[in-house]
Parts: sequence; C-alpha cells; structure tokens
Amino acid sequence: MIYADHAATTFVSEEARAAALPFFCTDYGNASSVYAFGRRARRQVEEARALTAGCIGASAEEIVFTGGGSEGNNTVLRGIVEQARKEGRRAHLIVSAMEHSSVLATCRALEACGTAVTYLSVSHDGRIFIDSVVDALREETLLVSVMLANNEIGTVQDIAGLAAALHGTGVPLHTDAVQAVGHIPVDVHALGVTYLTASAHKFHGMKGTGFLYQEAGAELPALIAGGGQERGRRAGTENTAGIAALAAALTESCARMAEEAAHQRALVAFTAEELSRALPDLRVHGSGGAHLPGILNVGIPHVRGEALVHLLDLRGICVSAASACHAGTDAPSHVLCAMGYDDGAAMEALRISYGRGNTMEDAVAIVREIVRAVEKIRALCD
Repeated sequence: MIYADHAATTFVSEEARAAALPFFCTDYGNASSVYAFGRRARRQVEEARALTAGCIGASAEEIVFTGGGSEGNNTVLRGIVEQARKEGRRAHLIVSAMEHSSVLATCRALEACGTAVTYLSVSHDGRIFIDSVVDALREETLLVSVMLANNEIGTVQDIAGLAAALHGTGVPLHTDAVQAVGHIPVDVHALGVTYLTASAHKFHGMKGTGFLYQEAGAELPALIAGGGQERGRRAGTENTAGIAALAAALTESCARMAEEAAHQRALVAFTAEELSRALPDLRVHGSGGAHLPGILNVGIPHVRGEALVHLLDLRGICVSAASACHAGTDAPSHVLCAMGYDDGAAMEALRISYGRGNTMEDAVAIVREIVRAVEKIRALCD
C-alpha cells in the first residue's frame, strides 16, 4: 500500500506511542485524583501542556486540551455567541467560505438560532481578501474565523496580516490551524490570534485529542459542562495517554519540520510536473503563494475525482477526492466552489497529501497509476 492521504490522518509515531503506553498500563490513575497515583498522571498532563505551549509560542496556561479540532472550533464559535447572548448583545460572525465543515456547519446552526454570519468570498487561487474582512465588520461583530491552512488545497492564509488589519477594532481572531500545526512554523504571537485550534492525529498523535489556544484573558464558556477539569474550561476525565502522545508527537514534528517539509515539497513538485506533462489539461488548484509542503490538489477535466480514488484504491494507493469529512458524499468540493469553480469542475478534484515515510518511488507510482486510471476512464467514455 502507498498511503498519500496524510491530510486526512497520520499514523501514531513511535515516540507518541511510547509516551502514551504507561498511562494505559501502569500510570492509569485519574489526573484529578488527589493521591500520589493520580498526581503522577497530573504531572504528565501539565508537562505535556508546557511542551505543547512551547511548540506554538504560548504559555502553558493558555492551552486547553480537547477532543480534537472540531470540538475546539465549536468551543470558540458557540462560546463567544453564548457569552454575548448572556450579556444581551447581538451576535455577528465573519468566516471564510472555504472553512472546514466543523466551522461552517456550526455557523449554520448558530444562524438558525439568530446569529448573523458573513461568509467571505475568496480568490480563484484560494486566498481571502483582507479588505473584505474589514469591510464586513459591524458593531455587533464578535469574531473573525479564518483557517491558517486549507485542508483540501493546502493554501496558507496571511493570518498575521489579517490580525494587523483587525488591530484596534476589538474583534478577536480565531484560526483553525488543524492542518498547519506540526507541518509549518506556528507562533501564536507572530500570528496575532486570540484563539487557535489543533488536532493531534494530523501530526502523528492519537485520534480524539487536540488542543485549543486561548490568549490569556480571552475566556469562553465551556462547551462541555461537568467537572472542573482544564481549570473549568473543558469538563471530562483527562485523556492522559492521548495528551502525553500529543505532546510527544508535536515536539517530534516540530524538530523534524524543516527536513520533512523540504522532502514533501520535492515530492509535490515532481508529481505536479509529471502529471502536467502526461495530462496537459490538468489543473493545479491553489497554486502560488504560501502553501503547505505536502498537499497537491489537481483537477482533470471530465474525470470525477471519486472515480479516480476508487481505481487507485484497487492499485493499493490511498488518496482522496476531498476532505475525509466529505468522503463518499458525492458532492462538489465546497472549497473549489468558493474559489469560483462550477460544480462539475469541483467534482473533478483529487487530493494527494504526502507525509512522513513517503518516497520518490511512491510519487513515481502515483503518477503512473493516475495516468493509467485517467486513460481507462476516458477510453470507457469515448
């Protein structure tokens, strides 16, 4: 098998597994317990919090461990609206039209309850227009939410520039950095964000764990009520093993980042060049400008991305037609639609996302099998 869908998920690294293992077997105490057995688990949670904070330029007190990126996004969006309603204020949110479904679906749910939402258009290469964000601001605007790196096409937004444009407005900025953390340098102070969300399984940690960065002083109502865990910001017995694995995986990913990014960029460049040579009508989506190192999203006219995924799967190659959240829905990519592509073109998307362990031999095989699959589909259609 050749796995080239690392944007969907990654394997748990040896370092992460080693960090987690004691908390399954020997140090399984509840981190909220006051006796020594529980305090050992508590120490690990706090050590992991400090390590995680250090990787993104934050302080430990600004890190909240969560169940993943979707939970973090919901915590910010729902929390800021709930707080405003408690204070009797009207609610207005600004988000880009190419956000992850956990942001867009939450916004639609909040709209149904009376929250106003502005969905920002993007350029044909998948970039937001900072001026349009500023123009959309209202007196009742509570939050701007723009993802740092897109999970389908890999574009990296100018979040620092957006934060600078919002400076002095009093409107906080949230960025979904799930696809970016562990793959490109992320510093919350350089970005200028108030909130940032991340998920461990995107950087070789365990599924079902993540973290939320909340700038000091920017408190939110807890999305999950119950006990006083995470200093009252996220109830539920701590997933000590997952938290330990998250910190170990993130520390390792940051240490290996430069080397892995250079290798993945070489794989992407080779794949794009060879596919374009063999298929002259191929489109590369979101090319140009800042970009994640491992993601390549292409479109081949009159060839459905989902059909290619199935044919490549038969050849032992794992890629995707869109994000994993929409796999099998037979719907056009909302990201490409936001970029101005019609439904037909948006259904032609194929995402290749290289990661740790992929080789140039993998890239050669992927190019060969994509070309073979396209020729097969086109022969059937002729």
